[in-house]
Amino acid sequence: MEIYVVKQGDNVDQIAANYNISAETLTKDNQIEYPYRLAVGQALFIRGTLEGEEPLYSFGYAYPFINSRTLTSTLPFLTDLYVFSYGFTEEGNLVPPASKDDWMIAAARNAGVRPVLTLTPLGTDGKFNNNLVSALVRNPDVQQRLIWELGQTMLEKGFLGLDIDFEYVLGEDRTRFAQFVAKIRSVMNIFGYSVTVALAPKTSANQKGLLYEGIDYRLLGEAADRVMLMTYEWGYSQGPPMAVAPINMVRKVVNYAVTEIPKEKISLGIPNYGYDWPLPFEKGITRAQTIHNLEAVQIAIDHGAEIHFDSVAMSPYFNYWQYGIRHEVWFEDVRSILAKFELIKEYGLSGAGYWQLMNFFKPNWLMMETLFQIEKEGRG
Repeated sequence: MEIYVVKQGDNVDQIAANYNISAETLTKDNQIEYPYRLAVGQALFIRGTLEGEEPLYSFGYAYPFINSRTLTSTLPFLTDLYVFSYGFTEEGNLVPPASKDDWMIAAARNAGVRPVLTLTPLGTDGKFNNNLVSALVRNPDVQQRLIWELGQTMLEKGFLGLDIDFEYVLGEDRTRFAQFVAKIRSVMNIFGYSVTVALAPKTSANQKGLLYEGIDYRLLGEAADRVMLMTYEWGYSQGPPMAVAPINMVRKVVNYAVTEIPKEKISLGIPNYGYDWPLPFEKGITRAQTIHNLEAVQIAIDHGAEIHFDSVAMSPYFNYWQYGIRHEVWFEDVRSILAKFELIKEYGLSGAGYWQLMNFFKPNWLMMETLFQIEKEGRG
């Protein structure tokens, strides 16, 4: 496997010839469409002949309205598919997704991939609601009702695991939240279901902030079968332009996590998207547009922008002008994803989890296949 960075004057025929591969292989692997235009600074995946041997637990979140072709293309590279998401009421009644998810569950199981029900405390406004979390973790009767409805739904629909994705948990609910995870795991494990939990990206035990104070890495690591570090959203839609998952910050989270949680329980969260910010950035006013990785490259091509690579964040970025407004774009490419895969190897983590799978980025999966062996059997 190699990565080639496009230079001025390059074309696909020339690059393919230099690596002794066909132009068709190069364009298909990198999803380059006719008329095969390239951006200066664009990183291309050049496939090798060997397949990875290290086992990897690979999963990602997807909404039920995902394009069927996108899902079908992605499933061969996954061990688990996390269906996003089920909610619940203050009384503990389970709330299903707005769109039907039966077809996703069937597609996953037919591909030998385990479908996982994702539980979130999303309110009617679509935002995480910590009042829902408090109502749940402080009331055993509400917990019992929710656990019963979860078990019934998972059995009826054919789910094979449960993921708990609670954000903005209040600091005073820190211990109760971990106790709830332990309680639901003790029930789910009896029926062969594993329980995972998504963790906000902390770098220390007593990190301040609403996103962090209710998340106890040690307690949740003990309570769940597995955890995923949500190592993304440093660059986010309402914040200033920067890398979504700068590797220097991701490393700090992993460095702390392995002191509290066994490494074999940890999956690294990887973003499958980027952001396009209009400039100048004004706090409270500017809002970036979410874009997928191929879209970012296409924007660079359309506007003649050169893609640069930040060697600290290990992330690609570029600027362009449109209608008199300057833009800044940060996204993921094979270089930034490789840095994350190397971090997984370095720390001995056992998994990679993606937010989200709604757009198919083929080079990511081909590179994963080169570096790891996706284990579809014997998953815990």
